[in-house]
Amino acid sequence: MLEPGPVEPLRDSLLDWWESNGRHHIPWKLRPDGSRPGPGEPLDPFGVWVAEVMLQQTQLAVVLPYWHRWMAAFPDLRSLAAASEHDVLMLWQGLGYYARARRLHAGAQRLVDAEPPVLSADRDPWPRTLEGWMALPGIGRSTAASILSSAFDLAQPILDGNVQRVLARLTAHPEPPKRQLPLFWRLSETVLDPQRPRAFNQALMDLGAGVCTPRQPNCGACPWNGRCAAYAAGDPGRFPVKDTTPPIPFQVIGVGVVRDGQGRVLIDQRLQEGLLGGLWEFPGGKQEPGEAIEATIERELREELAIEVTVAEELITLEHAYSHKRLRFVVHLCQWLAGEPQPLASQQVRWVAPEELASYPFPAANARIIAALQARIAVG
Repeated sequence: MLEPGPVEPLRDSLLDWWESNGRHHIPWKLRPDGSRPGPGEPLDPFGVWVAEVMLQQTQLAVVLPYWHRWMAAFPDLRSLAAASEHDVLMLWQGLGYYARARRLHAGAQRLVDAEPPVLSADRDPWPRTLEGWMALPGIGRSTAASILSSAFDLAQPILDGNVQRVLARLTAHPEPPKRQLPLFWRLSETVLDPQRPRAFNQALMDLGAGVCTPRQPNCGACPWNGRCAAYAAGDPGRFPVKDTTPPIPFQVIGVGVVRDGQGRVLIDQRLQEGLLGGLWEFPGGKQEPGEAIEATIERELREELAIEVTVAEELITLEHAYSHKRLRFVVHLCQWLAGEPQPLASQQVRWVAPEELASYPFPAANARIIAALQARIAVG
């Protein structure tokens, strides 16, 4: 638990530190003129919502340019709701975890289509409760709380990865935080400054991002080192205690870049499920034990697209790591022989000219495949 002593000095010392060391440039936490909001002053909930969803699984430095591009294309709730999924996924391309984009899109449509209408002149569409935000797709408790504190300066505790790490060290908690989430939520609520929740939550996240880092924390610069149990124990890097993680599965994927007699390339659109749902890709699938990769590609294209191909030379091999698995893509050029392509395991299939591939949203790993194909075409 928290070391004995009043909570107010913790709050004050953190906010004093943040005034000089915090990240004050975050655009969705500023007024339109770039100045900081006053206590209780609302900010644009739409921009905050978009940012908080982008920040799930992604660092702030990566998110910033995507957020600016997104807000230029979809500046408000209505423009996002009216957008096509194709345009939404194209704008998200490269940010990863594409289910987040689909959920944002669906959430905007849900708010716009609500009955009675939430976009009427006399009604504010934005929820002011955790339950209201968590009713939207892809919004958990911490994201909902961060939106409420950032957009409306409401006193809601947050518990993202940075905050879990800071609190685990502050208390030298002997178990992994994810096993004790109710306790950590109470800790976050205890330390929260109810008078300055927006600033305090941002300061807490900034402390985790810049000082109380996963490795080699800079304890000498921490405003809480006088109350930190992990620092007092002399080994802050030992916290938070980690769960034993199973080995990450490794799979080999055979991929076929299939071309027809006109030089067009065959692509298919993934089903609307999973992290990459709705994106386009070059067809292929998992290599079976003892199976040659050429046989894998022939089999997968037959099973998923009902076509026969000749597998030619290798185009590229690349590896890509997700949070839950590692993949090696072995990509071969293929020549279409027979069969009308059918979307047996996808939404749709399409023959496209190589120069048109840039108009389709692909997973990040496919960008290198496209570049290798363009280079191969250039040299004949």
